[in-house]
Formats: sequence, structure tokens, C-alpha cells
Amino acid sequence: MPYCSRLLIVLLAPLLIFLTACSIPQVKAEDRLFLDLSIDFLGEYRLPKLTFEDAPVGGLSGLTYDRQRDRFYAISDDRSERAPARFYTLKLSFDEAGEAIAIHSVEIEKVTTLTAEDGRPYAANTIDPEGIALSPRQTLLISSEGVSRDGVPPFIDEFDLEGQWQSRLPIPRKFLPETIEGQPVGIQDNLGFEALTLNANGSAGGRLEPFRVFSATESSLQQDLPDPASPQPIRFLHYLVGEGQTTLLAEHLYLVEPVQKATNGLTELLTLDQAGHFLSLERSFGALTGFNAQLFQMATGVATDISGVATLKGDISRIAPIYKRSLLNLQDLGISLDNLEGMAIGSRLPDGSRSLILVSDDNFNPAQVTQFLLFRIRGLE
Repeated sequence: MPYCSRLLIVLLAPLLIFLTACSIPQVKAEDRLFLDLSIDFLGEYRLPKLTFEDAPVGGLSGLTYDRQRDRFYAISDDRSERAPARFYTLKLSFDEAGEAIAIHSVEIEKVTTLTAEDGRPYAANTIDPEGIALSPRQTLLISSEGVSRDGVPPFIDEFDLEGQWQSRLPIPRKFLPETIEGQPVGIQDNLGFEALTLNANGSAGGRLEPFRVFSATESSLQQDLPDPASPQPIRFLHYLVGEGQTTLLAEHLYLVEPVQKATNGLTELLTLDQAGHFLSLERSFGALTGFNAQLFQMATGVATDISGVATLKGDISRIAPIYKRSLLNLQDLGISLDNLEGMAIGSRLPDGSRSLILVSDDNFNPAQVTQFLLFRIRGLE
């Protein structure tokens, strides 16, 4: 190579490096953990107060979508007090006018009573159903907070689509309400297994494959309670469920955001893919502030397994928590929010995008509403 050519390359190389560096967007390492999601609010639908087949429709605290049937199943947060513990089958219809898409109607098609291991409906205050998720073997996983003040343990159980009990996932003893050496341990009353989800891919080649189930408590266990001004440490459970065997693979630390002048808790989880990406729904309430909620994107890939950690009190700085990033503060929607607790990805919208549905638990309170919020979510493909 001629000398002048070599000299030109030497002189131009730093400039080329500079121009190349300027043309490549700088991405933070943490950003690589998350999906590139966007979300648009499309509207609200309020279900009128009604009774269906002698059961009041309300307390909808969990939601899951059945793609084969194009139906939703919604668990009712009723401790078998107003009617036997149950879930509803819902049909959602959409309206499209130009670029506007909205929920046209929510139709109650069926109410299904849950039966316990003995084949009978649950007696009053022996169950507090909160979460629901449809499995690839066409069964429902349902979580109950239990009733800790009465010593009723929480559970994550499997039921068929007719509500009949099938099996139970193992719950670590640290979650069970009891008193050890004069100190309460386990779930707090009404703050147990609220969130429940599972992965979407459960079959391959026509054969049923093991699938993964994820759950978390709404707030800290008694033995994990932190200072009130600190983030609430809660335990996220990861199960592998297969034919004839269920294994608890890990527990991870999830930190609930502290909210001024309000209590805040994790009310729902939603699996996004097979790589450890989730949405979480945190709902807060204060006497002066009312209800609010935030959506977060989660990445579990680098989180520490805390299954062997007896307590989360004190210094937990060496524990890598689940990474989370705010996706939407629902207060920014500019609408009145109710007690949002359920979340599901539903059918494709008329424009071909994916729908995300949130639903509120009205606590069977005449002053509250059953509120469905419709969103378009992009970035899942």
C-alpha cells in the first residue's frame, strides 16, 4: 500500500470511530433486561350491579383468558359468605369506530361453584379466592389468601373447568400462619396469595409439557415486615408443574413501592414470555388519596433465590431483587380508579393489536364499581 494511502487511513480512523460512536444509540445495561413495550389506554367499561343465577356478581379480583373459547374466567373474592366460592365466565365484545376501540359489553355467561377436596362447596370463611390462571391442560389454578386470623392456611390449588378440585401446589411452611416462640409468622390477614400467573406455552408436538406457575403475596410475611417507610419485601414463587409432580424451583425478592399517605400492595402478575419477563400491578389506597395503581415491567433473570432466607428484615442489600421498571402510572389516565386487582392479555383487537384488560374488585360495596380498563399493548411479538 502506498505511503500516502496508509497515512490517510491513519488520519481518518479516529474520525470514523467518532462518527460510528455517535450514530449508535447508547443503551444502558439495565435497559437490555426489559422488553420494548408500549401501552395505550383505550377506555373504561363499568359493569352494572347485578345478580346471576342467585349469586351477586362482584369481587372480581383475578382474570384469565381462554383463547380457544374466546372467553375470560374471573374469580370472585367471596369467602363463601354471599354465595359459594365461584368463578364467572365472561364474554367481552368490542366496538370500533375509526381508530377508536372500546369495550361494548361484558356478558356474564356462567357461574361455576368451586368444590373442595371432599367434593362439597367451600364452607364460609374457609377460602379467600384471589388469583386465577388457565393452564395448558385446560384446568384453572386458583390462589386463596386463607384466613390467617382463624388459622386457615393459604393455598394454590388446581380445579377443572367445572370447578372440581384436582390437586394442590406445595406451600412452604414460612407462608403458613402460626405463632413460633410467641412471634407470628406467615401471611398477614387478607394479604396472602393475591397474584397468580403461568407461562403460555404448555404443549409441544401434541404432548403436554411441564409448565411454570408464578405467585406472590400481596404484602410482606409477618417475619419479613420492614420499616413502614421502606419498600415492602415480598416473596415471588416459581413452580414447575408436570404430570404427577410439582416442584417449587425458587423464591425471589420483589420490592413493592412505598406510597405516601397510602398502603400499597402487589395485586397481580402477568407472564409475557418464556424468558422471565412479567407485568406487575401494584394497587394503593389512602383515606385522602383514594385508589391508584401502577403497572411495572419485571425481569427475573438475575434475581437471587431466597428460598433459604428465613427473614427479610434488616440488611438485604446483598440480595438481588427482581428488576422492575414503571410502565404506566394509572393516575395519569385522568379517570376515577377503583380497586384494580385483575389483569389479563386478551384477544386481538379489531386493528390487530393485542389487548390488555384490567378489572377491579368492588368488595361488594355499593359505593364501588366493577371497572374494566382496556389497553392496547405493543412489543409482545
